[in-house]
Amino acid sequence: MDLNNKAVLITGGTGSLGKQLTKRIYENWPDVKRVVIYSRDEQKQFQMAQDYPVDKYKSIRFFIGDVRDKERLTRAMERIDIVIHAAAMKHVHLAEYNPMEAIKTNVLGAENVIDASLATGVKKVVALSTDKAAAPINLYGATKLVSDKLFVSANNIKGSRDITFSVVRYGNVMSSNGSVIPFFLKKKEEGILPITDKNMTRFNISLDGGVDMVFHAIENAWGGEVFVPKIPSYNIMDVAEAICPECEKPEIGIRPGEKLHEEMITSSDSFFTYDLGRYYVILPSKPIFDLNKFIKEKNAKKVPEGFSYNSKDNTEWVSVEDLRKLIYK
Repeated sequence: MDLNNKAVLITGGTGSLGKQLTKRIYENWPDVKRVVIYSRDEQKQFQMAQDYPVDKYKSIRFFIGDVRDKERLTRAMERIDIVIHAAAMKHVHLAEYNPMEAIKTNVLGAENVIDASLATGVKKVVALSTDKAAAPINLYGATKLVSDKLFVSANNIKGSRDITFSVVRYGNVMSSNGSVIPFFLKKKEEGILPITDKNMTRFNISLDGGVDMVFHAIENAWGGEVFVPKIPSYNIMDVAEAICPECEKPEIGIRPGEKLHEEMITSSDSFFTYDLGRYYVILPSKPIFDLNKFIKEKNAKKVPEGFSYNSKDNTEWVSVEDLRKLIYK
């Protein structure tokens, strides 16, 4: 894949993943034509601009806007080749308390990204999903499931346009904004790490792993795929032990909308799921491409009927010592 002489727009570009995507783009493709950081937080844009001064990074643009605003999105996407949609309202408990706000950003915003991309000649769109979109029990997960469905089905309405829409779905991004590790590191100063449930498990992926997935989708998507990485799980108590063995660890109970274990591929998805080696991929029930050709070219192997991929039954786990090393790194 070569992003030199390509124009890339990142919605939610000032978030953890957006910043890491930007860093990697400039490291690997210094002749990128344009990188547009599209987000609504002017303070975060101001701060990020200090790291990317325009006299050194002549191709970067900071574009204040909300994915809820289709007109602004359409303006921002003029002469853009690739869109990475990372903007979302993602805090589970806040979405539970403010449901329509989550719907406006995560569902209507997704549709706006699709419409703007179709209207402006964008070639590739990759949308970020979450493990909470699989068999959702909270509003955040439900909105992201709808978002996934919108991006997958967008391939059916592209007509003769040379554009593909795909999705990447993964678990907790280590040390991203709002994740448990920064929270525990802060609470460590008080000597108390509140535990929701001592049996809780989560998938774990690094920021770089998340970025790798996005680039994989940009390079390899045929249109309509939901890419899922093969990543390890951790137990919440192991994270707490890695950060502060001597801290008190009181159990406070699961918050509204939380699951004890997360799932990225449900047994119902197994009928359309293939193993690609490094990743799994969930295909549309009716792909827009030749399925046999896809299977042959990707060496794709169908997963067994009833297969599911969840953080509790995962075969790969991160140990306390490995967690400690990753957190230190």
